[in-house]
Amino acid sequence: MQLFLISKSRKKSLSITFGPITLCVCMLVMLGAGLMVFHAGSHYALSLTKDSFKSLYSQTAPLWNREIKAQQQMLSQAKENAEKNLDALATRLSKLQAHIMRLDALGSRLADMADLDEIEFDVASTPGLGGPNPTSLHGSMEVSDFLDSLEDLNSKIQDREEKLAAMESMLIDRTLRNQTIPTGSPTADGWISSLFGMRTDPMTGKMEFHGGVDYAGKSGSPILAVGSGIVTWSGIRYGYGNMVEINHGNGYQTRYAHNKKNLVVVGQKVDKGQIIALMGSSGRATGPHVHFEVVNNGKVVNPKKYISLK
Repeated sequence: MQLFLISKSRKKSLSITFGPITLCVCMLVMLGAGLMVFHAGSHYALSLTKDSFKSLYSQTAPLWNREIKAQQQMLSQAKENAEKNLDALATRLSKLQAHIMRLDALGSRLADMADLDEIEFDVASTPGLGGPNPTSLHGSMEVSDFLDSLEDLNSKIQDREEKLAAMESMLIDRTLRNQTIPTGSPTADGWISSLFGMRTDPMTGKMEFHGGVDYAGKSGSPILAVGSGIVTWSGIRYGYGNMVEINHGNGYQTRYAHNKKNLVVVGQKVDKGQIIALMGSSGRATGPHVHFEVVNNGKVVNPKKYISLK
């Protein structure tokens, strides 16, 4: 191979002849130089890239670290708050359970006082809570345990509500029965002047049946209803004079006769112990008194057992 070198003015020229070996050596030298340049360039580029990453990391790493620490602190605070709230709820739950126990004790005591043996209240556990300081601290109540306890408490409350409602109903019924069944005396300051049954009639002198009890007293003395009910008669009735009749329900009626004045009207609701008339001597009477009758299912009965119940 022959290489010609010509000057810019073309006045001179130089020829160089390369043999095969020289040509190969030159090519190898050029290839090696190229590889060295490529390697140096790659190393330089990689060095620049590493420097860029290091610079970027040095700028962003502190920011990320601060953000991570802030997030961890927030999570830790949230967990602590959740545990505190759960502990507070658990404490409240414990107090509610104590109130349920007190309610059991109260219900049981009321049932005993009212002889309501058919209603049972769980009073096996004492309502008091407390104890010495614990020797070791345990973890907070788990959410699942709290929900289970809450559901159990809800069931207990529903159970007590039903039992107390049943007790209330029975007590109301009993109170109504006590208010409506005739008991006691129709006058506060009178005395019994004639009993129920056969007696000598004060008008005719003959033996006749007396269907009530007479209470003698001062004219104008108050006459009292011996039970709650509705007035079904208030006026004059033959032989009775001014009479008040009260229907108490359950087949019971009471009559108050020979009154000086009636103070109630038909259809009026009266309460036990209410003044319904004033004692007098109207009708077949020899003096001021109240003729008191008790009627049960349409039949006149002896008022004595009802009078003795006062």
